[in-house]
Amino acid sequence: MGAPALQIREATAADAALILRFIRELAIYEKAESSVQTDEAGIVASLFGEGAKAHALICEAGGEAIGYAVYFYNYSTWLGRNGIYLEDLYVSPASRGSGAGKALLKHIARIAVAEGCGRFEWSVLDWNEPAIKFYEAAGAKPQSEWTVYRLEGAALNAFAEQA
Repeated sequence: MGAPALQIREATAADAALILRFIRELAIYEKAESSVQTDEAGIVASLFGEGAKAHALICEAGGEAIGYAVYFYNYSTWLGRNGIYLEDLYVSPASRGSGAGKALLKHIARIAVAEGCGRFEWSVLDWNEPAIKFYEAAGAKPQSEWTVYRLEGAALNAFAEQA
């Protein structure tokens, strides 16, 4: 008997605690546990509340949740088309190698194609060699000429308030 079949489904508000658990596990893996500032209410509001801009998927094997993905639509002025940005892709350590990560990635790629998106992109930490190999095996290419910049917290507030 083989491994249980993978199922991918849209997440619901009832999954908020599960998603938060996966977020924390991912943050621990990325050595950034203290950066997680949200809670279940924040997950419900941002992913499932009125006007939510992001989408979440749950991957299950044998009825057990083993991973998740969060994505949202972005826009390319050069292409004149929407794209999809993958914010999180996470599979529990015990389920890595099961095909769950690839199944989640392919599911979102199919959404991108069905929606006429011109791009499907994401960021990966430069030290995360297993993820880099996984993404390159899928045919993804690093965009090394781009550097990500971020305004957050006090710096974001201070900049927004400048005259």
